[in-house]
Amino acid sequence: MLIAVEWRFAIARVVQFLLFGLLPRRQLSNTLPQELRADNDGSLHARAAHPDARKSITIDEIDDMKTIKGPAIFLAQFAGDAAPFNRLESISGWAAGLGYKGVQIPAWDGRLFDLKSAAQSKSYCDDVLGVLARHGLALTELSTHLQGQLVAVHPAYDLMFDGFAPPQVRGNPQARQLWAVEQLLQAAKASANLGLKAHATFSGAFAWPYVYPWPQRPAGLIDTAFDELALRWRPILDAFDEAGVDLCFEIHPGEDLHDGITFEMFLERVGGHRRCNVLFDPSHFVLQQLDYVEFIDLYHSRIKMFHVKDAEFRPSGRQGVYGGFQSWIKRAGRFRSPGDGQVDFSNVFSKLTQYDFPGWAVLEWECCVKSSEQGAAEGAPFIARHIIQASSGSFDDFAGSGADARANRRMLGID
Repeated sequence: MLIAVEWRFAIARVVQFLLFGLLPRRQLSNTLPQELRADNDGSLHARAAHPDARKSITIDEIDDMKTIKGPAIFLAQFAGDAAPFNRLESISGWAAGLGYKGVQIPAWDGRLFDLKSAAQSKSYCDDVLGVLARHGLALTELSTHLQGQLVAVHPAYDLMFDGFAPPQVRGNPQARQLWAVEQLLQAAKASANLGLKAHATFSGAFAWPYVYPWPQRPAGLIDTAFDELALRWRPILDAFDEAGVDLCFEIHPGEDLHDGITFEMFLERVGGHRRCNVLFDPSHFVLQQLDYVEFIDLYHSRIKMFHVKDAEFRPSGRQGVYGGFQSWIKRAGRFRSPGDGQVDFSNVFSKLTQYDFPGWAVLEWECCVKSSEQGAAEGAPFIARHIIQASSGSFDDFAGSGADARANRRMLGID
């Protein structure tokens, strides 16, 4: 029996090689990128979401994969009032000294960056890029996570999120929202002035307090929430489109866009907008027990940014996904430094490379056990080890016999 199985496997491999290894490099039609839409029953259907969406790719394009850029580091968790973390010049030197090649800048932190000046002045942007260049660094993206959060806030969170806004708009939800929108519009202009192609943010949330369906949600409640969310974000997406920049929502618990289905619900309501994209961070999927590898398979055409952040989920008889209102150190699900958690980064980097991910691998360090200094020092070599130098050809090119249309027809028994 074992011998028969082995022979069948060997024959299958030969057939696979003949069918795929020797076929001419022809065009493959009806392939991704396309957008996914969820029907009411939860099933997925592919559809083109924008007039200029690509309808086909070629095998040549598959072979010519991009190598992920990196390592880079998100500065938000490290910026502070003490040197070297209080100025762009000094924190850039610190990051470069650890082996990073790029930095992602939080646009809300005035110690490092002036968003208004960047939106208004190309000269200011050139100065920022010059500071980074002196240390051998590139600017990967800007982030407006805190401002994006304030585009949509449920009243239950008003007091907690007021701290994200300047004093003059606190206690005034309408003024706070207008300020947040203006911040995003400035970020679109600033990103264009800096020559960037992607931008990171949060979606904000109206529906999150109702994530667990008890008491029973009234009919139409979630639809109303997502309709309003899309209404608020559509003009911002248009501004980023005008700037030529992809707006990447970090899929994150606490946001209305917290998994694949909710991203689809939003994408549908903004008409499949080509600038509506994803910042992929697998740690948030570990904590909600979502298949982060399959997420890449499903949404790779929309993934334009990547945070390298780890997490672990160790449920017990006492707590699970919800965490029992415990602090991070005591939760079943908690963030860890890269390599200390459960994310299969070898698989993640392979998948992203396979799908020609165009961006940077950026460390977002959050860990309830390890110090930030150790995490930052370990992050650059960790990312560097996982970056795959993408292949420029097929591994079995040595056995290729060339393309001959007549021979192919004879091999298939057509002629």
